[in-house]
Amino acid sequence: MESKNIAPDGSDIVDNGPFYHGTKADLQIGDLLTAGFRSNYKPEVIMNHIYFTALANGAGLAAALAKGDGDERVYIVEPTGSFENDPNVTDKKFPGNPTRSYRSQAPLKIVGEVTDWIRLTPDELRTWRENVARINADPTAEIIN
Repeated sequence: MESKNIAPDGSDIVDNGPFYHGTKADLQIGDLLTAGFRSNYKPEVIMNHIYFTALANGAGLAAALAKGDGDERVYIVEPTGSFENDPNVTDKKFPGNPTRSYRSQAPLKIVGEVTDWIRLTPDELRTWRENVARINADPTAEIIN
């Protein structure tokens, strides 16, 4: 049975990738990325989904903001099951899905790595971290998990 990828409004997702996941973890081709880890944005939240994007630079941003001391890594990933638009950025914050961001409860399989995404400058990274800290300090800010 073929899995269907459904947007929150019930429409089909037509994005075929390639897809990327940004992290500071040193992983290998064939490894599986799974849900169940703490959010990079609200550490008290254990995530029910694994997130990915069809934009290598978007994954690079996620890698820059990821917790940990490792190098920023952007992996090429393949979803192993159905996925949906990321409701944390689609329609709630941006109409449609301009960030081409998705999430899945099924693992993502690492099939490669890219090294040529546009990296943030130190000032850009500082601004992003300040924004994340502001979100973490706001008790009304939520992550749709």
